[in-house]
Amino acid sequence: MNDAPTYTPPKVWTWEQESGGRFANINRPIAGPTHDKELPVGKHPLQLHSLATPNGVKVTVMLEELLALGHEGAEYDAYMINIGQGDQFGSGFVDINPNSKIPALLDRSTKPKPTRVFESAAILLYLAEKFGEFVPKDPSLRAECYSWLMWQMGSAPYLGGGFGHFYAYAPEKWQYPIDRYTMEVKRQLDVLDRHLADNQYFAGKEYTIADMAIWPWYGALVKGTLYEAGEFLDVQSYKHVNRWTDEVAEREPVKRGRMVNRAWGKPESQLRERHDASDFELRTQDKLEPEETEEAS
Repeated sequence: MNDAPTYTPPKVWTWEQESGGRFANINRPIAGPTHDKELPVGKHPLQLHSLATPNGVKVTVMLEELLALGHEGAEYDAYMINIGQGDQFGSGFVDINPNSKIPALLDRSTKPKPTRVFESAAILLYLAEKFGEFVPKDPSLRAECYSWLMWQMGSAPYLGGGFGHFYAYAPEKWQYPIDRYTMEVKRQLDVLDRHLADNQYFAGKEYTIADMAIWPWYGALVKGTLYEAGEFLDVQSYKHVNRWTDEVAEREPVKRGRMVNRAWGKPESQLRERHDASDFELRTQDKLEPEETEEAS
């Protein structure tokens, strides 16, 4: 297949150097904090510490959907965790997520102490149960919703840690891992496309947390914005996934949710911190950058 050198694993692996690639500086084989840093505390019971990666967008979309339904208890403060700078290894963040991954949620409304929730699917389930929304009441449809939610959690590592890493982030391009994970990602897209050929959403006609979980990953993928791999994967051929992606993208809470904790793209699409609904009009980066320029001058 290629002339890549063969690697002979040692009897016991040891961490001697960075593995290379885009995120090499934050990868390590141990857990726990690397530095002391308290998390900021806002005014709302729900405190979200996250970044607008696909896993982060799942939760901000859910919170904005709940607020759109009138659930005042879903008001939240969202603080950005810069994973490139290692914010996820600060002591305060590790206290609410010992796995040092975004997103992490702290619910200060619970007694006798606040409730921490980590892992994006766990947060979606927690919020769905807390507010009684976006999970079907019918047992069969609820099972369908949960099945697709867990499908996403089990499948996305092959898309991100597998395909995304070797196609976009690895220090060199190697055919074997790219071929291996491309085959799996295209199989996943075919799974989704076949299901959506007969269903409006993943649990039938009802929009649920399953859609919120799958859309940030596979919706971005079929629009060519994830890993710049649209042409390579022939994403336009998955017409039912594209139809569903467009439909979900038109929801106003989805438009707002994908802006929160975003630090890239057009300045008007970036709401790096969110503390109030008015922030979408007043605190996007295009509004703040003139202020920052004036302060620096």
